[in-house]
Amino acid sequence: MRLAKHDGELRCSLWRAADTGRMRTLLFALIALLPAPAATAPVLLLPDRVFDGEAMHPGWQVLVDGQRIVAAGPNIPVPPDARRITLAGQTLMPGMIEGHSHLLLHPYDKTPWDDQVLKESEAYRVARAVSHARDTLMAGFTTVRDLGTEGAGTADVGLKRAIHEGRILGPRMIIATRAIVAPGSYAPKNDAWAVPQGAEEADGPNLVSAVRRQIGAGADVVKLYGDYRWRPGEGSRPTFSQAEIAAAVAAAHDAGRPVAVHANTAEAMRRASAAGVDVIEHGSEGDAATFALMAKNRTVLCPTLAAGDAIARLSGWNGEEPAPADVQQDRGAFQLALKAGVPICMGGDVGVYAHGTNAREMLLMARAGMPNAAVLTAATAGNARYFGLADRGRVAPGLLADLVAAPGDPLADLSAVTRVQFVMKGGEVVKGAP
Repeated sequence: MRLAKHDGELRCSLWRAADTGRMRTLLFALIALLPAPAATAPVLLLPDRVFDGEAMHPGWQVLVDGQRIVAAGPNIPVPPDARRITLAGQTLMPGMIEGHSHLLLHPYDKTPWDDQVLKESEAYRVARAVSHARDTLMAGFTTVRDLGTEGAGTADVGLKRAIHEGRILGPRMIIATRAIVAPGSYAPKNDAWAVPQGAEEADGPNLVSAVRRQIGAGADVVKLYGDYRWRPGEGSRPTFSQAEIAAAVAAAHDAGRPVAVHANTAEAMRRASAAGVDVIEHGSEGDAATFALMAKNRTVLCPTLAAGDAIARLSGWNGEEPAPADVQQDRGAFQLALKAGVPICMGGDVGVYAHGTNAREMLLMARAGMPNAAVLTAATAGNARYFGLADRGRVAPGLLADLVAAPGDPLADLSAVTRVQFVMKGGEVVKGAP
């Protein structure tokens, strides 16, 4: 009886296996009959001129196949099936790279920083950041180095993933997650009770642990606040010793991550450069000796002139000269850095002011004395080099087809970069498709 039962079960199993095999064979046959997905045709871009990240080339064409540039030059071979996009009267250039952004921040003239950190939910801030990301991409900035969520935890990790997976439109993101401050040094301030902070607090041996923790959570770059205002109304003072910064740098570099340090005071800048950081953010109080050290150590400066300009306007400045003292100090430090030969990236601290107006920093750099060509390079090939992005920032075969076009010639009129009419990211046209 038992054998008969098992024999019946065996026959049923064999029939099921046979049925499964027949179904699998039938399914494969049906799939074979379906038309293969059409390969995307190469795209030939026909602007008036091409800025390749370092020089202007009238009459160049650029051929894109898939996500990459495959050819660039005046007379390149073109496949017969290539789709042609004419960009008459425009300059094609690499997608611009924003060197200092906060997509999780909203402009301060709309919502004060304290209110964003203390009164807005993370979900609300992320929803708003989706709009910020789109505005940034449509302005021609195809990559951002996003230096801290300012109280929104590791929300930038999910935002970066959603953009990467194509669920939302936005730039490629280099993220810092929470950033790190010395205990008691940052904000918001409240004397009555403890309140959430805009970054993770750590110092001493715990600083290295925080670095590793943030890298484990998804940080591509480690950001420290090397100085800040300990109490309201005070000026900035150093918050980490040189030894602390050096330990953080060693831990980050061991993990293959660069380090950015917020530093305005000359002493905090000196400590950061001596400790081997990769980029110093702001640098508004830097002096000739400090910038000489940075030039010697090849420490990059991200000047964020637009942040100071925006804050001055928020405080009532109408843009007329003479500018407020803080704005003049920012310009003076920038000019000292230029004179000293410090490597300078393009990054404005966007989030203090409106996302999508990133090019505001570029115009201020030019007004402060940097030639238009150098500004364009800083926003493209320069930032790519300083941030270790070997796959973008130039118009050259093999690189990502992150490309934008603006009317006219930005070497003659830099304001053209505020009027981007065409954006391609990874070979896909996201703005200005004919």
